[in-house]
Amino acid sequence: MPLGATVDDGGVNFALFSEQATGVDLLLFDSHDETHPVATIPFDPALNRSFHFWHMYIRGLKAGYHYAFRVTGPTDPGYRFDAQKVLLDPYAKGNTNTLWKPVDACVPGDNLESSMRAVIVDGRGYDWEGDAPLKLPMSNTIVYEMHVRGFTKSDTSGVEHPGTFSGVIEKIPYLQALGVTAVELLPVFAFDEREVRGINPIDGSELRNFWGYDPYLHFAPQASYCLSPEEGSQITEFRDMVKALHKAGIEVILDVVFNHTGEGNHMGPTIAFKGLGNDAYYLLHPTERQYYMDYSGCGNTVNANHPIVEKFILDCLHYWVEEMHVDGFRFDEGSVLHRGGDGAPMEFPPVVWGIELSEKLADTKVIAEPWDAGGLYDVGRFPGSRWSEWNGRFRDDVRGFVRGDFGLVSTIATRMTGSMDMYEGVGRGPANSVNFITAHDGFTLADLVAYNSKHNEANGEGNRDGVDQNLSWNCGVEGETDDPTIQFLRHKQIKNFAAILFLSQGVPMFVSGDEVGRTQRGNNNAYCQDSELSWFDWGLLERNADLLHFFNRMIALRRKHASLRRHTFLTGRANRRGLEDIRWHGLELDRPDWDAGSRLLAFTLAGEEPLEPNLHVMMNMDDNPHDFAVPRDGEGRWLVFADTAKASPADIAEPGQEPPFEGERCTVEGRSIVILVSQEH
Repeated sequence: MPLGATVDDGGVNFALFSEQATGVDLLLFDSHDETHPVATIPFDPALNRSFHFWHMYIRGLKAGYHYAFRVTGPTDPGYRFDAQKVLLDPYAKGNTNTLWKPVDACVPGDNLESSMRAVIVDGRGYDWEGDAPLKLPMSNTIVYEMHVRGFTKSDTSGVEHPGTFSGVIEKIPYLQALGVTAVELLPVFAFDEREVRGINPIDGSELRNFWGYDPYLHFAPQASYCLSPEEGSQITEFRDMVKALHKAGIEVILDVVFNHTGEGNHMGPTIAFKGLGNDAYYLLHPTERQYYMDYSGCGNTVNANHPIVEKFILDCLHYWVEEMHVDGFRFDEGSVLHRGGDGAPMEFPPVVWGIELSEKLADTKVIAEPWDAGGLYDVGRFPGSRWSEWNGRFRDDVRGFVRGDFGLVSTIATRMTGSMDMYEGVGRGPANSVNFITAHDGFTLADLVAYNSKHNEANGEGNRDGVDQNLSWNCGVEGETDDPTIQFLRHKQIKNFAAILFLSQGVPMFVSGDEVGRTQRGNNNAYCQDSELSWFDWGLLERNADLLHFFNRMIALRRKHASLRRHTFLTGRANRRGLEDIRWHGLELDRPDWDAGSRLLAFTLAGEEPLEPNLHVMMNMDDNPHDFAVPRDGEGRWLVFADTAKASPADIAEPGQEPPFEGERCTVEGRSIVILVSQEH
């Protein structure tokens, strides 16, 4: 122990798990593009094996060398040992793929000249300058889902190193000004982004793995996001980014994939896990062991609750927290972590509870995508107060409400107060709900108001991929339009979505670019689009400055008002100031219209802290204007903070410039939201 390649002052220790292996060879290379090893060192089973672990210490070896393994074992169904296949170390901290040809890894036999290499990395001696995970309260968190490459790859970014961890550092001032507290990075574990996913039928370009949801190494930062990965810089460059973000007060959450790997189905490449312990790492078909059970929709399913795999997952999480200082994780298709060796959900899945009870992860944010492709839907079912979850019901209900669907008023009230119907329980609260309207998977916010149907033709799958039920509305015209009336309506709808998101109890998350109206031209499954279609267009900051300003001010409102970041659910009971924490209204005070035909809702939210202003919100998703009664606010008066029906900059006020509201009723235009904030005398 520990598993992997561990450097000390005298040399390097290699340790590898393979229970059924009968032989292991270590291959050492001088450089990343060396086609043949400078040394091949066999492990002696009598000396270099303890239980299921193969280990060897090489004196005098230093960081910078590249390495791989060859492993011999049985070839019965369920095993995929191949003595000629070159394998990566699952615990490798860095790798290169200069020579990589996936096709050679998909068939039996030697692939030495076209295989990947791991690089020996010495993680000691990095100057963290006192940095540590920030440990910000979950209730105060505002999540910005972001793709490392896509964030700065466009020429419009103007950064020195586009598409890299270093490029993110250059854009930190933008993130600070926006006001987000955490970036949630799409997968940064090593994956094959050069994997060809077909041909774009529109322009003939190759489609690549852009999102990265097919990892093959879980301890190694993605090489293409680094400036000099062939020199083993992966750890240093990632740490530099984390340290810089922390200095700016921004946490780093990783989107991690432990439900499947990039080795795919029975026809996929053998990279690491298949050739070391296929029967341990994957769920195999119960009778035809050469095939995989697929609950991920990606060809294979990780056997997450096998003891060695549970150890692997926990070791990985501990490493990224302790050695790389990340602040949290979002688990892709997290319901797979509930499945046992037979594929059935377990009552007490060891890996989920291992994460729950890990002392090393006690201050780390853990967020589940609480479903998988096999039909498990576990919203509200992850254990204890520890786990937060992506709230897919919040997404769907808010989309329907803003679109103008009937019968959602009472549901929206539940969603905006923390989804107590799903998260009420011992120790649970609004922060267990991660509220979102868009994510990487699906329409962007701009496309949600510009397209009735998906338009994924560029993916080369005949527009069959991606979900069909988007709960979107194009505002009258499908796609791009020069009609100023429709353009204004679309911006108003985006602002309505933003207002609801940031006014809701729970943890808000939005996608990079939504704040400036980034479009994917109706593509709701851009997993293979490493192009301008997916990249952040920095020219939008000027073209859609009204949206950016609105997002910025709504985020500022949320960060200022503790009443929007409560630890307990809103129920109408008296708060510390003796006020009802929330009062519901319709067109008349204290008379909410919960009928199925209503599209109107208003509420008054009491300030949580002493002297904190109250908020009064009126939402009209009907096509016509309506007059709402406005309550008296004690001895104070109301100021108009936002009105999404107004053109910028009158749509949302600057600090200290909120105009006073006069009168007892407020006209709220069709499909708009008005937010009042109280001012004490």
